[in-house]
Amino acid sequence: MSRGILIVSHVAEIGDGLKRLIEEVAKDVPITVAAGTSDGKVGTEFDKVFQAIEENAGEELFAFYDLGSAKMNLEMAVEMTDKSVQIYNTALVEGCYNAAALIQAGVKTPEIEQTLETLVLEK
Repeated sequence: MSRGILIVSHVAEIGDGLKRLIEEVAKDVPITVAAGTSDGKVGTEFDKVFQAIEENAGEELFAFYDLGSAKMNLEMAVEMTDKSVQIYNTALVEGCYNAAALIQAGVKTPEIEQTLETLVLEK
């Protein structure tokens, strides 16, 4: 099963910048971003999150977010897709970067999740 990364952020520049950073270590990992609102403001939108899930070439997605309302939209979108999406409550940059690098290296999902446990934030 192919694996990908989903980034959900309130700010478009954060999501796009993080994707750019991750692509340096995980060029073969599909990464999609749902960041900012459709009118360029700070926030997240269900439709953008759902679209990012569906457009990701991965069948199993590792999803990361920045703030609580991003998580809420992410949880709702996960309910609407047939893809396997796991939401991680980690530090955004560190979680995404580590997961993508480990996916690129061919590490199995349980080992990736074990690594991500060390980065969990109480949210």
